[in-house]
Amino acid sequence: MKTTVRVQSLDRAFDILTLLGDEPNGTSLSEISERLDLPKSTVHRLLGVLSQRMFVRKSQRSGTYRLGPGIIELCSNYLNNLELKTESTPHMDELSATTGNVVFLAIRQNDQMVYIDSKEQITSLRKYAIIGQRKPLYCTSLGKALLMGLEEEDIRGLLADTVFEKRGPNTHTNIESLLADIRECKRRGWSLDDQEAEPDINCVAAPIYDYRGQVIAAVSTSWILEQQPQMTPEKMAPIVMKCTRAISYNMGWNGTHTR
Repeated sequence: MKTTVRVQSLDRAFDILTLLGDEPNGTSLSEISERLDLPKSTVHRLLGVLSQRMFVRKSQRSGTYRLGPGIIELCSNYLNNLELKTESTPHMDELSATTGNVVFLAIRQNDQMVYIDSKEQITSLRKYAIIGQRKPLYCTSLGKALLMGLEEEDIRGLLADTVFEKRGPNTHTNIESLLADIRECKRRGWSLDDQEAEPDINCVAAPIYDYRGQVIAAVSTSWILEQQPQMTPEKMAPIVMKCTRAISYNMGWNGTHTR
């Protein structure tokens, strides 16, 4: 019974959002109640919840309701990720072809990084299996590249509850060690996972910037040390950075950072 009530409330909330989407100038509580055939008390309660989430805002002048900035943020995130994948594809393909390695695209979600795309020379089901997977920020080159857009106090706050689990021979074991690494990453413009996420694997990543100069994603390439001893981070980094710079420019970056 409780589940049914919750689903009904959710359904009604979406009805309100849909109605407001067709009313750019806003509409009143009474009109929403009448058009959706809902009690005013129910509409008032749902509008209160939606307003708290900033999906709806109320005009102090007219008392009418309209869609709020929370909707814009949701849509922007969705559209940005679509655009990001579109703009990244040719440059990731080129990076994979140049290095012969698998290439990953990731974004940050709270205290983890999430794979949203990958490219490799051999068609594999692994490409689809890895999309959506999450990994820690502290032990991956992608994670550290995403942290390059934050100040140290922000990183401390973000990872305050993170347990620095040892995953490879060189995994950071505490926040101070990680912050020292991030400072070096910022200085040179790229990050390195030197057997930190798992043994015998090296991975280099660089951040992608948007039109505000803020880090929105990262690209990496990785290789097995024993199989490709000729590859070094210093050789891979300029190629990866060329890729991410091209993507960043396509996302509106002007070559300067806000941090």
